[in-house]
Amino acid sequence: MTGTLAAIGAGLAVIGAGIGIGRIGGSAMDAIARQPEAAGKIQTAMIIAAALIEGAALFAIVVAMMG
Repeated sequence: MTGTLAAIGAGLAVIGAGIGIGRIGGSAMDAIARQPEAAGKIQTAMIIAAALIEGAALFAIVVAMMG
């Protein structure tokens, strides 16, 4: 039973991270389409935000597997 709950927790973390990164990417593309000259700054901020989400998701997966 514990393995099943860990798998569900890890799956939810991955789904949440995927949704979050997808929203960041979509919003960044909208922003770049509106203001192409700021593409470099937007892309940098997008990559940093995506990395933070990935870190939080990895932490959630580790916690789910430990619990």
